[in-house]
Amino acid sequence: MTTESPSPVEPGSPTAAAFDAVTPPSAAARADADARQLQLTKPTGSLGRLESLAGWVAACQDQCPPHLFERPRVVVFAGDHGVARHGVSAYPAEVTAQMVSNFQAGGAAVNALAAITGAGVRVVDIAVDSYTDPTVATHKVRRSSGSIDREDALTEDETLRAIAAGRAIADEEVDSGADLLIAGEMGIGNTTPATVLIAALTDTEPVVAVGRGTGIDDAGWARKTAAVRDAMRRARPVVKDPAALLRVASGADLAAMAGFLAQAALRRTPVILDGVVVTAAAMVAEELAPGARDWWVAGHRSTEPAHTLALTHLRLEPLVELDMRLGEGSGALVALPLLQSAIATLTNMATFADAGVSSGEPEPDAAGPEDEATDPDAAPH
Repeated sequence: MTTESPSPVEPGSPTAAAFDAVTPPSAAARADADARQLQLTKPTGSLGRLESLAGWVAACQDQCPPHLFERPRVVVFAGDHGVARHGVSAYPAEVTAQMVSNFQAGGAAVNALAAITGAGVRVVDIAVDSYTDPTVATHKVRRSSGSIDREDALTEDETLRAIAAGRAIADEEVDSGADLLIAGEMGIGNTTPATVLIAALTDTEPVVAVGRGTGIDDAGWARKTAAVRDAMRRARPVVKDPAALLRVASGADLAAMAGFLAQAALRRTPVILDGVVVTAAAMVAEELAPGARDWWVAGHRSTEPAHTLALTHLRLEPLVELDMRLGEGSGALVALPLLQSAIATLTNMATFADAGVSSGEPEPDAAGPEDEATDPDAAPH
């Protein structure tokens, strides 16, 4: 699999939002995987979606049989949002910075799930509204993003810097040997801009798209719906311009995730998408780099109604549905063993020929008794 890095992108440069054409996963490797499935010691199609998933991995790796993922990596993008000050979340904004420390200490759900799936976890502060450890703040764009119901989330320069940061992070991970990427997120209030992006790109009414996020009550849902409505009104004039849409209606963390997901595809590295926030960023990433979606698989479907809208828009079917709504990359990590299982069956199962098991298909040159009896040239008994 070729993953050469393109020329570095300068933060803030207009080229930060300009992506080269995305090379699709290998059709030849997928065809080889499909052909191999027919030779394995099982009825045709009996492993269901594991078979198509294995074909997708083979296509992404450009080899059949594919190999198990050896260095999956989760990158948790952390950022605060000004809209959180207006009662759209059940938690206060300071939780974002506190959770960044929790990720670093290994105490979050994403850490627990990564430990049993063999994935590494990295947290990056893109727009946390407080001081964080310098080791996680090297790509920080600003402290919090604007309250999108009444102001732009970012300046144009900040938008380009955020996209460039996401691209750089993807390059850092791939250059360090990552063969599978997962984007996670942490940011109080971040389902509000995510819902705005999804509803704007799918032309959906706010009342249909808005969910309960961290568990808001009816009054909180009404405030959130009003915020989404107002932000959508501001976003409508730029909905066809992905970089401008990120500037007006997202946040530095979402813009960085969009750059990260698009760059992963450019580097021919498969991605498991997580929940509503990551999938919202993925929708914009597909606009920035058409064809990027072919390098992604949806890990799960969250309880947020906007997530289903986003998955439908991207034509992605989730691997699991467990009523999860945590974020962090947790749903994607739960799905990771399914991908590894798909690879293992395609790679390690014996073929009918290897195992000496009848495939149930007639031998191509075998003649049955009736054929012999009706053959006029057959020798008499």
